[in-house]
Amino acid sequence: MQIGSISGGAQAIGNHVTAASTNYTVSVERQHEQVLVALRQLREELRIGEVRTAQQAELDTQLAAVEGEIVRTGRSSAAALNRLRFLLEYHRPNDATAAAATRVLMAIAQVPS
Repeated sequence: MQIGSISGGAQAIGNHVTAASTNYTVSVERQHEQVLVALRQLREELRIGEVRTAQQAELDTQLAAVEGEIVRTGRSSAAALNRLRFLLEYHRPNDATAAAATRVLMAIAQVPS
């Protein structure tokens, strides 16, 4: 027997073996989908910017945390969104990223508490 390639699923070879494959699909709530799109745009704009400050790094870390939470669970906690809202309002992004930051804030405002 010759096997060229195996991809996906689960394989078991031999006597008395079993194979199990579990796949999870995360459904992202519509409001969180809007947050996800907006924060990805902002993260991209922050990467394009000039020299990163400590404040921008802190903001990017929180953006990444919220993005990861939404991707893993389909939503983000109110605490994480509140922290992100605070950072965006406190750090006052420069003109280049202000529009993207405003889109994130507007998307967060649509998420029910």
